[in-house]
Amino acid sequence: MKSYKIKKILKFTFVGTLLIIVSLSILSFNESRDFKLVKNIEVFSNLFRELNYFYVDNTDPENMIKTGIDAMLKTLDPYTVYIPESELKSFNFITTGQYGGVGSLIRKSEDYIIISEIYKGFPADQAGLKIGDLIIKIDGKSTKGLSTTEVSELLKGAPNTEVKIIVKRTGEETVLSKVITRKEISIPSVPYYGMVNDKTGYIRLSNFTQGASEEVKTAFLELKSKCNAQSLVLDLRGNPGGLLIEAVKITNLFVDKGQEIVSTRGKIKDYDHVYMAPDQPVDTEISLAVLIDRGSASASEIIAGAIQDLDRGVIIGERTYGKGLVQTTRPLGYNNQVKVTTAKYYIPSGRCIQALDYSHRNEDGSVGHVPDSLISEFKTQHGRTVYDGGGIVPEIVVSPDDASLLTANLYAKFLFFDYATKYASLNESISSIDEFRLTESDFKDFRAFVKEKNFSYETRTEKALQNLIRETKRDKKYEDFSIDLQKLEDKMAHNLDKDMDQNKVEVIQFLASEIVGRYYYQAGSIKNTLTWDDDLKAALKVLSNIDEYLTILNLKQPAEVFATSN
Repeated sequence: MKSYKIKKILKFTFVGTLLIIVSLSILSFNESRDFKLVKNIEVFSNLFRELNYFYVDNTDPENMIKTGIDAMLKTLDPYTVYIPESELKSFNFITTGQYGGVGSLIRKSEDYIIISEIYKGFPADQAGLKIGDLIIKIDGKSTKGLSTTEVSELLKGAPNTEVKIIVKRTGEETVLSKVITRKEISIPSVPYYGMVNDKTGYIRLSNFTQGASEEVKTAFLELKSKCNAQSLVLDLRGNPGGLLIEAVKITNLFVDKGQEIVSTRGKIKDYDHVYMAPDQPVDTEISLAVLIDRGSASASEIIAGAIQDLDRGVIIGERTYGKGLVQTTRPLGYNNQVKVTTAKYYIPSGRCIQALDYSHRNEDGSVGHVPDSLISEFKTQHGRTVYDGGGIVPEIVVSPDDASLLTANLYAKFLFFDYATKYASLNESISSIDEFRLTESDFKDFRAFVKEKNFSYETRTEKALQNLIRETKRDKKYEDFSIDLQKLEDKMAHNLDKDMDQNKVEVIQFLASEIVGRYYYQAGSIKNTLTWDDDLKAALKVLSNIDEYLTILNLKQPAEVFATSN
């Protein structure tokens, strides 16, 4: 009876509260829109209550609500997401780059989990773990059949706590046991920087977590003071973005204090904001090239766009992703949050480079690009024409050579990775990054290794032919062409040895980068790839020719002017 009274009190309290909300809402907001809002909230609440009470099987209220929330948010944009308490740690890692753990990356390898990356100087590295180690047990618990998420949770923990890991290593007959003390792990935003020739410095920026601007500043100052860098390449390729303020501070390294870098505008005008360069710059004169590609988004586009609009440097590579939307996290109670798109950002010329129009969906629910008819023309600080509606278009476009289907399959099936593991087990060390070269013997050994793994793949031509064969069978025409199709199939069949020879240079490049990473970590792998980087070559070419550089930026002036300013 007592339980029944409590439920009855709660029921009346809920109804009373709901009526108050309804009344206040109707009085406070536009009636036509907000009445629909309140009505549908009440309908949803009633539906949820009825399902939980009457549905034939027991329901999981938390899962039902999350499913409903996720479905609702899918009608908006992919950046507006619900963050339940259980996912808060992962979200914080994305924004801060920090977590308690051992400092490694992992991936699935059949029934077990394999270490795919070791961060230099962190606990896993100090304990002697290596890329390619197969994790067998964690604190006595077998990892067989566990997902990467489950294993990741076992490896993470409060700093200064211990975790015992048992691994199987290629080339070792017995398993290895390691007791590792977890630490506060902070993944660097700048995985590599250095000089790429006598005059040009290079900085790779991989994300925009807290402190990214300080890392870039430290690298920049070192390249200037210790290496006498007279030009700089800032690499934003593959960088999906992050904290907006870090992008503002990084741009500020190259432009004057007080210069507008980006502004945000949304529905709530009080939240609109103009972000000005807050500090004195490091260098407003150094020749600058910014590398971008289709994976450069959000904060990366703020930097590239501002540098372009202010005619501060040359943008090189591919058109960027085109994400001009700003997200803010809002609390929902009980440690749950929502990351919601609250505004669009606009770079100094006044343009927004958002590529997809989520406010106008097609009949099938898909989202289209901003139509050409709505794309507007803008001007940079020195009068160059730029456009909105579709990412940042570089001044120097470098169309990447797509990896061959052979190389892509070797990479996707982890054969470069597995061979590098084998190579590292047989070679305690290698020469320096600059001197390391794979020999003809190494290439032959890799070819044999691939064959031993029963590697198979299908070329695009073979796929197209198989589609043709399927269509002829569907049209009942296969018997008429079967002999010809069989001859064509035999003629088009790929030959692994021939394909390996044709793509030898590319295969060696990918393989060498993987192997170097085993000895010189992520920084070494990045440095190795720069030796055959077409975007970097284009950057070095324009940076070495001051006349071309200034002409591109519409900064060409009489020589005596530059003589006095320099």
